[in-house]
Amino acid sequence: MTDTPTQLFIGGSWVDAADGATMPVDDPATGEIIAQVADAGAKDARLAEDAAVRAQGEWARTAPRARSEILRRAYEIILERTDELAHLMTAEMGKPLAEAKGEVAYAAEFFRWFSEEAVRIDGGGGILPDGRNRMLLSRRPVGPCLLITPWNFPLAMGTRKIGPAIAAGCTMILKPAPQTPLSSLALAAILKEAGLPDGVLNVVTTSRAGEVCEPLLRGGRMRKLSFTGSTDVGRLLLAQSAEAVVRTSMELGGNAPFIVFEDADVDKAVDGAMVAKMRNMGEACTAANRFFVHSSVAEEFGRRLARRMGALVVGPGTRDGVDVGPLIDRVGRAKVEELVADAVERGARVLVGGRTPEGPGCFYPPTVLADVASDSRLMDTEIFGPVAAILTFDDEDEVIRRANDTPWGLVGYVFTEGLDRALRVSERLEVGMVGLNTGLVSNPAAPFGGVKQSGLGREGGRVGIEEFLEYQYLAVPVR
Repeated sequence: MTDTPTQLFIGGSWVDAADGATMPVDDPATGEIIAQVADAGAKDARLAEDAAVRAQGEWARTAPRARSEILRRAYEIILERTDELAHLMTAEMGKPLAEAKGEVAYAAEFFRWFSEEAVRIDGGGGILPDGRNRMLLSRRPVGPCLLITPWNFPLAMGTRKIGPAIAAGCTMILKPAPQTPLSSLALAAILKEAGLPDGVLNVVTTSRAGEVCEPLLRGGRMRKLSFTGSTDVGRLLLAQSAEAVVRTSMELGGNAPFIVFEDADVDKAVDGAMVAKMRNMGEACTAANRFFVHSSVAEEFGRRLARRMGALVVGPGTRDGVDVGPLIDRVGRAKVEELVADAVERGARVLVGGRTPEGPGCFYPPTVLADVASDSRLMDTEIFGPVAAILTFDDEDEVIRRANDTPWGLVGYVFTEGLDRALRVSERLEVGMVGLNTGLVSNPAAPFGGVKQSGLGREGGRVGIEEFLEYQYLAVPVR
């Protein structure tokens, strides 16, 4: 970790916070401090804003191919440093090394994808219906952006936002989560090495998010906000963005239903549940929270899932053979403990797990609950932990109504062998994404995002770059 930057990255230079403040970065497996990182304040935010605004004009005029090649070089450097980046990620947020290496590959792929999209930005044209004017349409970058990323996928959430911004010709300020700043700082160093001009990317690590972000959003010079995080924080940022009419995209909370019908392949459903529930220890907005299982297969599904979950090895992510690392911090673990306790008090049966282990670190065991009451708190709260809550159903209309009975609508999972039912149920689910007989929906080539209070806009896929582009219409008289 000695080679990882710990200062702010502003205007292409590594600098200390203006007031000299620092903040600790903890290893959630041990509670030990692994680094002290610069803690930015309002003055640092203004300096980063100045750098981004100053660089915007020239960067917007940079040839698309040049932007593409920078992203491609960064993609290659990331892959070359997979082991180094994976160890860094595991140290600051806890996920097992094997999973961290998978995230490095996933993160790199966003840069490769948007390196290809950078040279495919197009417009349009034609004669308008009245025949008097030609219409010429061009695309231009929206302008300087504020990018706010969460702690659960610290590298991939950075590349998923930075990639399209670079491809579109936008400058940016990245504010990573205070729990996981090191991955973002390492990413900034890689982009500088790949040839990204000074001021295009600025990274401000901070524990004082309000002091840093609110003036940027209200000031009028940031023209785009891209945020991934909780719905509550998203609402606050939307209100702050309204004053200067800042364009926004939001990837917010989820409460994913996982529906297993009576005709499902139970082996396939359990495999999918392990992916949808246990990716990143359940600390994912796409994690399956509410398992609706047809009463005819609920006992078998619960038994098999409990056996699989119970066989997972819990421990520090750096240790060989570990499947499940610690949760991000004690606050996150306490939330999981409280939700499980509430469900048990309301009649849920613990099939496996459910007890916090003694010792250091923020560990919580993989847990399966059966006979969960519909009024349990975890039915309308994002768990963000390794807990699968099973409820039963008997009727298709009933389960769709219950699945949709939530303010969130990010992703849903459907397991059935019937094609008609698969299409019918998927179309009726109020979600932005559906995993049909699969527990994994995330892919850089697919549009990621939700409906209702799960967010606005999409990231990734062909449409991902659209969030960072504006149209300009030019009317030319026909002579």
